[in-house]
Amino acid sequence: MIQAILVFNNHGKPRLVRFYQRFPEEIQQQIVRETFHLVLKRDDNICNFLEGGSLIGGADYKLIYRHYATLYFVFCVDSSESELGILDLIQICFVETLDKCFENVCELDLIFHMDKVHYILQEVVMGGMVLETNMNEIVAQIEAQNRLEKSESRRLSAAPARAVSAVKNMNLPEIPRNINIGDLNIKVPNLSQFV
Repeated sequence: MIQAILVFNNHGKPRLVRFYQRFPEEIQQQIVRETFHLVLKRDDNICNFLEGGSLIGGADYKLIYRHYATLYFVFCVDSSESELGILDLIQICFVETLDKCFENVCELDLIFHMDKVHYILQEVVMGGMVLETNMNEIVAQIEAQNRLEKSESRRLSAAPARAVSAVKNMNLPEIPRNINIGDLNIKVPNLSQFV
C-alpha cells in the first residue's frame, strides 16, 4: 500500500504532500524534511529505491523516487508493493499524465494548479491504493472534468444578468423599499439604475 506521496523541488520545498496514513502535522513536516535529505544525498546514477526513513517506518517501508528537472516525485510504500511497478506508476501514470494535461509540466503548474494536480492524483491513487494505470482513461476523466468546469463557469457568469432581467420582469407596480419577514426587517437599496 502507498503510505505517502511527496513532490518537492531541489531545495526541499514541498509542492505536493499526500499522506494515506494519519500523522500529526509536525511529524509530516519532519517526514518531508527527512525524505528530502535521504533522496538529495543520493547520486543520480544510483537506483531509485531506498529504505524508508526512521519516522515513516524504517526497513518495513521503501522510498521510490524519480527526479525530473527541478522536482522529486517520491512514493513511500510498504513491502507489499513492487518497486518497479511504483516506478512505472510515477513515470507513466502520474508524471506523463501531468505532462499531457499541462503541456510540459513544470514546478509552477504544481503551484498554480494545485486543485487539478490533486484531481489527477486522485484519479491514479486513492486511499493508498492504485485506481487507474491507463493514462488515456485518466486524461479522458480530466478532460470531462474540465468540460464540466467550463460549462459551470459559463452558467455562473450569466447568473447576474439573469437575476437583473428577472427583477425587471417582475412587473411590480412599485419596487418595495422594506421587506418585513417576522422579526427580520430588510432595507432594499435603490434599484432604479437597473430598471
